[in-house]
Amino acid sequence: MSGSKRTGGRRGYHHGNLTEALVQAALDLIAKHGPAGFTFAEVTRAVGVSPAAPYRHYKDRDALMADIARRGFEAFAESLSQAWNDGQPDALSAFKTVGQAYLAFARDEPAYFTAMFETRLPKDASRELSQATDDAFAVLRQACEALIAQLPTGKRPPALMMALHVWSMAHGIAALFGRGDSSRRNVPMSPEDLLEANMLIYLDGLGLSQR
Repeated sequence: MSGSKRTGGRRGYHHGNLTEALVQAALDLIAKHGPAGFTFAEVTRAVGVSPAAPYRHYKDRDALMADIARRGFEAFAESLSQAWNDGQPDALSAFKTVGQAYLAFARDEPAYFTAMFETRLPKDASRELSQATDDAFAVLRQACEALIAQLPTGKRPPALMMALHVWSMAHGIAALFGRGDSSRRNVPMSPEDLLEANMLIYLDGLGLSQR
């Protein structure tokens, strides 16, 4: 997604869509400088249009970043949904696949992942962004509900709490391994192995890992 080619400058835009060009330029800048490392004017210069042109599509930088984050969460939700595959071949196997899909998205789409979680956008930045975020979380909650349904009624944890636990676990590992700067630490495990080990301990504590 974020790796799509763009020819750059006015030649890259004149026959295309300005909205898509702005999004791609912003993704390139996020990858190079982080979500706070550039201005709206720099996005405009990267596309090669007049400073006023982007305002026909985005009222400001936050609106552009909200659209990028929304796109990211929509793709993220689709990736998680495909991994869940309606709980096939069984809920536990599909649940683990969802966790691996979380890490894969963070690895394969780092610019989108950064825009989704590190832009510090206002909570009301975009109704569409809020919906896309909820849709992604809903996949994980659905997976948790399917798993805990296998437990006796009195021993079922709240699905929301479990989904938040698992989301935090997967996101922490994705962030730990996703850093490309000097602050990243050497970890003697792959992110996939670390998540699998963590999930084994967590699910075993719930009485689910052997079911």
